[in-house]
Amino acid sequence: MPRLEDIRGPEDLRALSPQAARALAPQIRRLLVDTCTANGGHLGPNLGVVELSIALHRVFASPRDRILWDTGHQAYVHKMLTGRAGALGTLRRTGGMSGYPCRAESEHDVIENSHASTSLSWADGVARANALLGRSDRAVVAVLGDGALTGGMAWEALNNIAAAPERPVVVVLNDNGRSYAPTAGAVAAHLAELRDGGGRDSLFENLGLAYVGPVDGHDIEAVETALRTAAALRKPVVVHCVTEKGRGHLPAEQDDTDRFHAVRAASARKPGGAPSWTSVFGSELADLAADRPDVVAVTAAMLDPTGLSEFARRHPERVIDVGIAEQHAVTAAAGLALGGAHPVVALYATFLNRAFDQLLMDVALHRAPVTFVLDRAGVTGDDGPSHNGMWDLSLLNLVPGLRLAAPRDAATLRRALREAVACDDGPTALRFPKGPSRADIPAVDVCAGLDVLHRGERPDILLVSVGAMAATCLDVAGQLAGQGVGVTVVDPRWIQPVPAGLTTLALDHQLVATVEDSGRVGGAGARVAQALGDAAPGLPVRVFGIPQRFLDHGSRADVLEAAGLTPRHLTRALLEALPSGRRDRQGATATAAVG
Repeated sequence: MPRLEDIRGPEDLRALSPQAARALAPQIRRLLVDTCTANGGHLGPNLGVVELSIALHRVFASPRDRILWDTGHQAYVHKMLTGRAGALGTLRRTGGMSGYPCRAESEHDVIENSHASTSLSWADGVARANALLGRSDRAVVAVLGDGALTGGMAWEALNNIAAAPERPVVVVLNDNGRSYAPTAGAVAAHLAELRDGGGRDSLFENLGLAYVGPVDGHDIEAVETALRTAAALRKPVVVHCVTEKGRGHLPAEQDDTDRFHAVRAASARKPGGAPSWTSVFGSELADLAADRPDVVAVTAAMLDPTGLSEFARRHPERVIDVGIAEQHAVTAAAGLALGGAHPVVALYATFLNRAFDQLLMDVALHRAPVTFVLDRAGVTGDDGPSHNGMWDLSLLNLVPGLRLAAPRDAATLRRALREAVACDDGPTALRFPKGPSRADIPAVDVCAGLDVLHRGERPDILLVSVGAMAATCLDVAGQLAGQGVGVTVVDPRWIQPVPAGLTTLALDHQLVATVEDSGRVGGAGARVAQALGDAAPGLPVRVFGIPQRFLDHGSRADVLEAAGLTPRHLTRALLEALPSGRRDRQGATATAAVG
């Protein structure tokens, strides 16, 4: 019997007998469970695609044949079969293996895709390029889950793929009836009918695509036969594979809450501790909705991950799951607001990118009272470049009339949520990071509408803390006090529009600095710098945030360290930036200001 560690690439896999190939499956599952238990990661999706991944690499010759993974968190098995089983122990660790396809790791990783519903568009483009360049000796294969078919982009692609029967594309539909939770909508019902042998033509056939299936996705030989049949058709075809998420791991098979979709690292599974930001939001929204019958929660296939489970339990008639369809979620929310409801749209910050046009033109242009709650904002760490929520502030700062809050702790999150939902004349948003909430940081004073968290002995530096960076800013203030530098730390809480009181307070200081775990370009600090540049020309302002590049995966602490967003880095940078002279109240500089 073969050993998994001896599979150096797909060619080794193709050389095995069917019996030997089957013997790899339990080895793969053991390694998946052991690795995800230790490191964290997407366990359930990968347990479900073990046999499917083996069959794919036995039929198609990657990397000549392009295998494109939709929502690439299901590609761990693909990584093992392309020579990386020995490196799986470094999964999601700084400097180790990415939890998604990564072109720097292997030529078999074609697209670094970890947002859903995009692989069919990639496949259409690759197939068009093959046709234009006369490459008829290679296949294009897109692997996507049934949950991804709830995304509009998938249907935009199918509309084009089906219209070109001369361009072969193999669409492998991994149908397990779930995304994070049970798949929502009419497409899910149609797939269930196909699985049950309803005897009707498939929707895909009605579009002009060939259809093969349904096939047992855990029978390697059956999947191989279906894939070879599809490839021989030399036209667009859907291979419908029915799989079981969490297959082969009894706790995952018996769980219907998707706790095993993604599991936390062993080091993070500590009993007790502070509640997560997500749970604080979810509990407060459910309480708020008890007093506000117009409040409706909207999610895009992320009910539990965005904290809406308690809301759904207490107010089931007022929770809407639209599937993996952020664009539809946002415009539907505008429609809800038009009808008199107050929708709260709960998304991961990184997924807001997908619905920016709808936020701008359907919500903001119509001044619709919609509240956006952005989970996993800032540095998320081990999920890698596509999941760090570092884009939302830059995008939201472009939106006229939108008010944006960045709570620093659980208490200010609860307060901001109630303030946001109370707004009835335009959109609001609030953002918070991944992980446990911060210990409450009370204000020592309120000045010009700003929460003052610390006052130094002298007004040397005004340090503007954005959201969860408050504890870091207080640490910096303490270190600078030891250097004889006085720091005032303020938290505006509502960071867009820039509070007018910030300008008044800034004029009393020699230097203003902002700290945020978001992109520096167009973020909160950039808005503050612009406002102060207009009101107080010559006042030096330093903006500290994430450099505008895609960040490698790693722990949140490691990513912040690399970005220079630690107390040590910030203290040194502020000492270097502090003007040596004094500043009068008009902002004139006694000595040259440091840029």
